[in-house]
Amino acid sequence: MSRDWLSDDRADLAAERILDAAADLFAERGVTAVGMGDIAKAAGCSRATLYRYFENRQAVRLAFVHRETRRISARVVDQVRGIDDPGERIIAAMLGAVHQVRAEPLLIAWFRPGEAGAAGRISQDSEVIESIAANLFTPTGLTDPERSRLARWLTRIIVSLLSAPGRDDDDERTMLEDFVVPIITRAFA
Repeated sequence: MSRDWLSDDRADLAAERILDAAADLFAERGVTAVGMGDIAKAAGCSRATLYRYFENRQAVRLAFVHRETRRISARVVDQVRGIDDPGERIIAAMLGAVHQVRAEPLLIAWFRPGEAGAAGRISQDSEVIESIAANLFTPTGLTDPERSRLARWLTRIIVSLLSAPGRDDDDERTMLEDFVVPIITRAFA
């Protein structure tokens, strides 16, 4: 198989290959322990080639998180389609996202002890994640600043559940019903 990294028609494929290699390393070693040299070696390219696609380690992390957030979001949208009750819809969406991350070793690695800080910073600093969360988790009748704040808060709750899980699924569902649903219900009022 040819590794022609510089061909224009293969740029998207090359970036995906780099992100796949990074994902494997994140799961194996931990997010914070993986450097650009590690990623280049695992992807089968030079560091110079890696830097053509990604400016730095944070850019690789961000691109990986954005890619996976889009994938999870698409699956969650399918899961909650047809749930009309706003409270139940938000619970199903949040727990659906949590369960999908937990089921994927490449993703749950971001929430191991000592690793959650990177995921938390990305989740709160990313306009892409905020936009996805706003469209997935928040009511449509809010102003843009309200939707933005609510999306960031709900994302923090998901990161919290991933970093410090509840006792079990029922415990997490009950917490969301008791503390999140009243906020969402008020937002619809």
